[in-house]
Amino acid sequence: MTELSRIRNLSIIAHIDHGKSTLADRILEICGAVDRREMRDQYLDSMDLERERGITIKLQSVRLDYREHVINLIDTPGHVDFGYEVSRSLAACEGVVLVVDASQGIEAQTLANCYLALEHDLEIVACLNKIDLPAADPDRYAGEIEQVLGLPAEDILRISAKTGDGVEALLDAVLERIPPPQGDPTAPLQGLIFDSHFDQYRGVISSIRVVNGTLKTGSRLRFMQAGAVHDADEVGARRPAPTPMAALGPGEVGYLIAGIKDVGEARSGETVTDSARPADAPLEGYREPKPMVFCGLYPVEGDEFEDLRESLEKLRLNDSSFTYEAETSGALGFGFRCGFLGLLHMEIVRERLEREYDLNLIATAPSVEYRVIRTDGVEVQVDNPADLPEPAKIDQILEPYLQVSIITPATYTGTLMDLCQSRRGEMTKMEYLSPERLDLRYRMPLGEVVMDFFDQLKSRTQGYASLDYEPVGYAPANLVKVDILIAGEPVDAFSAIVHRDKAYEYGKKLVDKLRELIPRQQFDVPIQAAIGSKILSRQTVKAYRKDVTAKLYGGDISRKRKLLEKQKEGKKRMKNLGRVEVPSDAFISALRLDD
Repeated sequence: MTELSRIRNLSIIAHIDHGKSTLADRILEICGAVDRREMRDQYLDSMDLERERGITIKLQSVRLDYREHVINLIDTPGHVDFGYEVSRSLAACEGVVLVVDASQGIEAQTLANCYLALEHDLEIVACLNKIDLPAADPDRYAGEIEQVLGLPAEDILRISAKTGDGVEALLDAVLERIPPPQGDPTAPLQGLIFDSHFDQYRGVISSIRVVNGTLKTGSRLRFMQAGAVHDADEVGARRPAPTPMAALGPGEVGYLIAGIKDVGEARSGETVTDSARPADAPLEGYREPKPMVFCGLYPVEGDEFEDLRESLEKLRLNDSSFTYEAETSGALGFGFRCGFLGLLHMEIVRERLEREYDLNLIATAPSVEYRVIRTDGVEVQVDNPADLPEPAKIDQILEPYLQVSIITPATYTGTLMDLCQSRRGEMTKMEYLSPERLDLRYRMPLGEVVMDFFDQLKSRTQGYASLDYEPVGYAPANLVKVDILIAGEPVDAFSAIVHRDKAYEYGKKLVDKLRELIPRQQFDVPIQAAIGSKILSRQTVKAYRKDVTAKLYGGDISRKRKLLEKQKEGKKRMKNLGRVEVPSDAFISALRLDD
C-alpha cells in the first residue's frame, strides 16, 4: 500500500483528436511503464476499432511510478457520444489534465468536458499540445483559454505529445497542483466500481477505486447494490499489464477479479465492501445516462436471437450507457429495441457486436423518443414508429430538443446558419471567442440532429467546426408517421416519424431506393409511401414477362389479344397468391445510415 500523500489520481480530457492518447503514450515512456520494444502508438487503445478509427471509445486506467509518487492515469474518450465514459472516470479522480490543440484552440467538447470537471470540483492542469506544428499559435490560444475558462494564461503549459517536449514539466505540475486523495485506511472498506468487462475464462474483471479501508486478495466481499457475496480471487493494478498485488489502500485505483459469472452483479457504480465488517452505506454511484437515439437490432439468421441476447448482456457490462429490450417486427422477426447516446455510439455498439461476438445484424433506421398525448388525455412515450397510435387518437406529439453549441471559424458562419435553419433550429446565442472564432448556440430538434447533421457540419466547414449538445426538454411539433407499403402491406421496419414538411421528401427517397433493391417477381409489385390512407409517392417493380406472342406470325390481331388476355389473367391470379419476400440485404442497404 502507498501512503496517501504520494498518490495522484488524474484523467486526461480533451476534444476528439487533440492528442490525449499520444500524450498518454509519452507519459508511459517517461515513467518506464512499457518496454521500448513493445511500445506502439495509442498504446492504451486496446480495441481494433479504436485503432482503425483513431478515436478512444473506452476509458483506460494505468498505474505509473514517477519521482517516488504513484500516478493513476485514466485516458478518456473525446467524442460527445462517449461523455458518460468521461463522467465516470472523473468520479475516480482528484484532478484533470486538459489538453488543447495549439493550432486549433478550444473546441466544443473541450468546454463540455471542462465544465464536467468543474462540476466534480476537480483541479484543472491545462496544457497546449502540438506546439511543434508550423500552424501552432500557443500565445493566442492561451489568451482564449483564459478568456473562456478563466484559467490564468501564465499557468498553461506548452507541450508536444509527439516529440515529448514539455511532458516532464507537465508531470511535475501534476504532482504540485493536483491534491492527493482523501481516505481512512482503518475504516470499513468502500470501493467504487467505475468500469467492468467480461473475460471468457475469468468472469467479470472490474476497475475499482478504493475510497476507504483496504481491499485485500482473498477477502470475502459484499456487492452492496446487487446483494451478492464473492471472494476476491485477485486484486491488482494495471501497469499497463495486469499486475497482482496483496492489497489496494484508500485512494488507489486497480482491478478486481472475484469469479463473477452473472454480469448483473458488478455493474458500474456498484459499491464493494467487506462482508465481515461492512460499510454503513454504499457510495454515491452514477446518474443513469438517458438514451437519445433508438433503433432495432435484428439477427439476419432468426436462430441467432439467443446469441444476440447474451452478447448484449456482456457488452452492456462493458458499456452501461446503452439500453435494450426485446421486440418483434412483422418483417424482421425477433430482435431488440436499443437506446444509444448518439449516432456514433450506435454505430460503434453495432460494429462491436458483429466483430466481438461474430453476429450478422440488421439495424433499423434511427429514431428518437417522442411523447404522445392521446385524445383521452393519456401521455405515452414512443421510441418505435410502429407503436405510434392512429392519427385520429392523437391530440399532440411532443419531440425532444437539444441545446447545440457549434464552435467554428468565422468564415463558415453563413453556411452553418443555413444548415441549422434548414433543420428547424432557432438561434439562442452568438458569441465571438476571438476575432476569428465564434460559438453558435441553437435550439434544435433531436430528430433533425441524429440523421446526418454531424457529417453535414464537417463537410460544410472542411472539418474545422466542432459540435457539442445537451438535452433541454420537449416541445410540440407537427409530426406524422410515414409508412412504406410493399404490395399493399405495411413494412414496419421502414416506418418513420418525420416532420410533415419533410414527409414527401423522405417517402419519395425511400420508395425510389427500394425500387432498385427489391427483386422482380412474376407480378407487378407496387411500393408506396403513405401517411395514414394518403399516398405520397409510388414506384412499381415491373413483373417478369414472357413474350407469349413470339410464336405467332401474321394472322388476325385477335389471336395476339387472346394470348395476352390469358397471360394477364394468370398474372392476376399469381398476384393474389404470391407474397413479396424482401431480402435481408435490401433491408441493410435501404436502412444504411450513410446514404
